[in-house]
Parts: sequence; C-alpha cells; structure tokens
Amino acid sequence: MSNDGRRKFLKGIGLGSLVMSVGSYGVVANKPTTDKKSKHYAMIFDQNKCVGCTDCEIACAKVNKVPKGQFRMIIEDKTDPKKPRERRMVRVSCQQCVEAPCVQVCPSKACHRDNLTNIVTMNADDCIGCLYCIVACPYNVRFVNEETHAAENCNFCENTNLKEGKDPACIEACKYEAIVFGDLNDEKSKINRILKIKDSLRMKPELGTKPSLRYIPAVRLGV
Repeated sequence: MSNDGRRKFLKGIGLGSLVMSVGSYGVVANKPTTDKKSKHYAMIFDQNKCVGCTDCEIACAKVNKVPKGQFRMIIEDKTDPKKPRERRMVRVSCQQCVEAPCVQVCPSKACHRDNLTNIVTMNADDCIGCLYCIVACPYNVRFVNEETHAAENCNFCENTNLKEGKDPACIEACKYEAIVFGDLNDEKSKINRILKIKDSLRMKPELGTKPSLRYIPAVRLGV
C-alpha cells in the first residue's frame, strides 16, 4: 500500500498514540462475558511484541483473496523518529464492534452479524454499493473491494480459515504472538487468560460501539 493509500486508510482513526496511559482510550475492565449461548470472538494486539514484519498483512490478503493494493488489515509504524528504539506498531482493521454502526445503517442487510459466529461480515452479492457502512464506521477501516465492488472488512477470516476450524490468517502468520484470537465467552480461552492479567485498551470507547479488538499498549522504556 502506498503512503497516500495508508494515510487515507488511517484518516481519522487516531491509532498511533497507543502508549501505557489511558488517555482517551480507556482501560478495559477485564471481566469476560459469561453468556454461554453464543460466541463473542475478539482479538488482542500486543504492541510490545509486534516487530513490524507485516507477515500478517500478507497472509490475510492471500487467504481472503484481497485484490492487490487493498488490505483488510495493516500494521502501521508509528515509531517516534526521535526514539527509534521504542518501536510503536499498530494494527489497523475492523474493530468488530458489538454495537456496529455499519450493520445498523446497511439498507440491504449485506453488512450483517453472522447468526452462528456473531462476527460482523459481508454478503457481497447483497451489497448495493451505497457506501453507508463506510461512512458510518467511526474507525475508517471499511473499503470497497475493487473486484467484487462490494464493501469489505476484516471478519476474522469468518468464511475462510475460521470456517475450516483454523485461526485467522494473521494469527497463523505471526511468529511473535503479537496477535491473539479467541472467544470471550469461553472463560478458559487464551484471550481471557491474557485479559485477566493485562490491561488493554479499546479505540474510542466513548462512542459506545464496544469494539472487540483490544490493544495492549507499548510500555515506555525507563518507566
């Protein structure tokens, strides 16, 4: 992706300032949901472990057949040039909101929450190209697939890897365990074990969208 493309993709998202301080993000209360009737898939991105290799980007595009030059997710380097030793990598992708604005505004129901997985996903055949979901997304991470002409988002590989009983492509590709995936409604899941001992952040919690993507922010050196 070109620098211009990345800037457009990231416009307004405000993900680059993740550090070990609450700021406008808010520490997530580490109390997993206990509803056993349904799934609540979520993801953790640990800024302390990501080295910026972008293997996850490549794997995601390959597994989900994303057109060249487009991405469902990217790893953005937000390292301060004055502090090159303190690397700041940020995952930018669909936040998989519990209260998803994109689902609420879609007139054709192409953008919907899957009945089995509860993952926000797309039915390309039903998309009418109105762009309502893209405008409604406060994280600016949805896009129109140049081949299908339908809106698209990271859906945790819901209709590819996950359907085959595997982890999302980005998880499989990450050698450093910087990304963790699991069901928040499973108390014994790895994601819940991590959230019980580490503080995490969610983007723009004040909007009430309840993102399922959590961030473990980088710890400043010397702090």
